Order: sequence, then C-alpha cells, then structure tokens
Amino acid sequence: MTIDLEALYTDLHRHPELSFQETRTAGVVTGLLAQLGIEYEEGIGRTGIAAIIRNGDGPVVWLRADMDGLPVEERTGLAYASTARGVDPTGLDVPVMHACGHDMHVASLIGALERLVATKDEWSGTIVAVFQPAEEYGAGSQAMIADGVFDRFPRPDIVLGQHVTPLPAGTIGVRSGTQMAASDGLTVTLHGRGGHGSRPHATIDPVVMAAATVMRLQTIVSREVDPRDVAVVTVGSIHAGLKNNIIPAEAKLELSLRYPDDEARAKVMQKVERIVRAEAQASGAEQEPVIAVDHSLPPTINDDEATTRLSRAFDTAFGAGTVIDPGMFTGSEDVSWFAREAGVPLVFWFWGGVDAGAFRAATEAGTIERDIPTNHSPFFAPVLQPTLSRGVENLVVAAREFLGERG
Repeated sequence: MTIDLEALYTDLHRHPELSFQETRTAGVVTGLLAQLGIEYEEGIGRTGIAAIIRNGDGPVVWLRADMDGLPVEERTGLAYASTARGVDPTGLDVPVMHACGHDMHVASLIGALERLVATKDEWSGTIVAVFQPAEEYGAGSQAMIADGVFDRFPRPDIVLGQHVTPLPAGTIGVRSGTQMAASDGLTVTLHGRGGHGSRPHATIDPVVMAAATVMRLQTIVSREVDPRDVAVVTVGSIHAGLKNNIIPAEAKLELSLRYPDDEARAKVMQKVERIVRAEAQASGAEQEPVIAVDHSLPPTINDDEATTRLSRAFDTAFGAGTVIDPGMFTGSEDVSWFAREAGVPLVFWFWGGVDAGAFRAATEAGTIERDIPTNHSPFFAPVLQPTLSRGVENLVVAAREFLGERG
C-alpha cells in the first residue's frame, strides 16, 4: 500500500483535537500503523502511541511527533480549514485549530515510517516512533514516561524530533546547545474584597490590582534583565468579574515565562514573585496572592556531536547550505524529557513551511512579521508541498544517520 500523505495531512488539519483529547487522531495513526504492519501500543499517557520496528542488531532510535491542536479559530481560508470545536479543561467551549503544525508532524512521521519499512534491507537496528499528546500543555512527554513508555519499549540511544516553522520551505534550522528556551506557566490569583461597583471605596479592587501588576511585570525584561540576555515575561490572560457593576473578589493572571537556563529562571521567578506580592500589598490586599506553577519545561538542548553529524547528513542529502543556525527560539518544548530521562543525546530541528518566493518577497519588503504568519497564529498554515515531502525526508535521513547499515 502507498499512503496518501497529502490526504492524511488535510484530514488531520480539518479535525484537530485539544491536548489529551487526541482520540480521533490516535485512531487514524493506529489504523495506518496496522496497515504498515508496525507493532504499537496506544493509550500511553492517556492518548499517546508508541510504535516499534525491529530490524536486527543496532542502535535504538526514537522519532517523536506531537499530535495536539490549539484553542484558536482558524482564519486561513483554506479549503481544508478547521471548523472544529472542543471543550477546554475549564469546561469552556472553544474553537480548535492546528495552529502549530502538529498535523504536519504526524503526517511526516507516518510517511517516514512507511519509507523505513520499505527499506528494511538497507538498515539495521530498532526504531521507536512516539506520537505524543499534549505538547501544548507541556505535559504529554512526562505523562507517557509516567505511564511506563520506557518499560514497554527499548530505551533510546538517541532521540530525534522536528518542528515546522516559518522558514523558507527546504530550509532546516538547527544549532548545537540550547535550541529552545526553558519555560514556566504560572497562574497568579490576586485576592481583593468584592462589592458594589458604585462603592469602590468599600472594596479592595482586584481588577485594578491586576492591571498594576501586569504593567509592572513588563519592567522585568525592559529594566531588570541585561539587554544581552534572553528573557520573556508574557501575561497571556486576565480573568476577573462577571458584571460591570460588581467589583469581584479576585482576579487571575496566567503568565508565560521564558529563559535560556536555570540561573536565569531563578532570577526571573524571584522578580515575578516580588512584583506580584508588592502590588498586592500596595493595593491593601488582606490576603496574600497565590502563585501556582502549572507547568515547567527545561531548555531544549541539542547534543553537540550528534547535531554536527546530522547537519552534515542533511547537507549531503539536500545540498550544501540547506542547514542554517536559526538562533535560540524563545518557544519551549517538552520533547527533551525523553532524552533527559534516558540520559541520551537529543537533536531537535526546525524545517521551513513557507513558500520560498513569498518569504523572499517579505524579506526584501521588510514585512516578514506582517506577511508571514507564525506558529499559534489563526493564519498559520504551512504550504503543503514541499513541506510535507521534506518533513518525511528529514526524518528518514536522520534515522538512517544513527541506525546501523546492512552489510
């Protein structure tokens, strides 16, 4: 059989699912694995899948793709655009979109497995393909680890993964060392004293407290971090109140923090806590704010030797100049937990999903930020080809570089 990867991709794009809800996606994946004759286990870490191809003696290579979508309403205008909806962890009905390219990741890994099965006479070793849930929550890899994926499948000698991004199609971005930032997701609860909107003097207004806190938090990066260093403090959501004439009793802020290493993390976290508590005190709060860490992700660090080796393999396969150093991305990933838990090298790279001509035109016009949608945008959609075929080829080249050769 030959899998129609474009049809697979467009189907997955039409039917995105939120984190830990990827049941339909998992069903599509397991159906294709069964057709390819690949052994697998499903339901690992709730909705995750791990598949194995045993092909004699040799290294164990893990290939990873994530599966979840995002609570974003798609505005790409594509014929296969998502109109799906889902229920988020708070019970809210939300639109759902593959705004980060995980549909492309899944389709590429399926295509790579098909190719690797068809060429088993050319390589030796073991491939473990991991279809991971809940990357967007930063929780899927740890859920699979906690559910015993390392006990059920051979431990890796190396972990490999990739992410589609707004680079020109045909380009691969990878660097040794820190490829992606560490991050924390925080929920800050500010406690006030509720009351009637006509009598603010009888309340402690948490909305004003939240507004002051948000503004002060912006000074961490602009005034307290060396401009030569990397740090991000983003307040992604504010929730307070239900009606215009009621001052609520509390307000919640959701923060996303990014940094390159543990030292920077400690400094930024200390500054966030200082500001949150100081603003609550300045507002006369009678109860201390609560700062909860919802998730914490380590930096994604590529192994020096393995990255150099793979970069050469990519240049050999696709032509010199294919690989660029994209710099450190301030986005974060949970793929590194697999490599960290196993104590093995990781190489995680980016590959381009933007029409090369459109990217060149935007570069020349100085309009990249306006004209080239980024991951998590409602307009984000990789150009179907050559993005998909290159995503498959990337994984095949990478796997073959670290597997053994048949004599």
